[in-house]
Amino acid sequence: MHAFDVLGDPVRRRILELLASGEQTSGAVTSAIQQEFGLSQPAVSQHLRVLRENGFASVRAEGTRRFYAVDTGPLRDVDQWLEQFRHFWTQRLDALATELARGKRMRRTADTRQNTGTEEESA
Repeated sequence: MHAFDVLGDPVRRRILELLASGEQTSGAVTSAIQQEFGLSQPAVSQHLRVLRENGFASVRAEGTRRFYAVDTGPLRDVDQWLEQFRHFWTQRLDALATELARGKRMRRTADTRQNTGTEEESA
């Protein structure tokens, strides 16, 4: 299965988001997904299996519990693929940062002028 086929499913993306905060038990993941998506336990298990089999998640057993964690290998591959497109939004984000800084500077200047004008009027 291609990485974007795996990531194309909102449930699997949400599971990865949950795992991004740290290792979680299958029960904790299942509970969260059931509440958010209304899926059965077997359906959540199937999504976890797809993530595991495609290298996006790893699992370790501790007694009867299963702990899942993000495996970053496939995500690095996705990031490398996206690199060829980054220039499309990087320039726009840089321009946005410039405009935000300009707006802050203008507000500070206006506030300074207003405060200076107010002090002179009250003197």
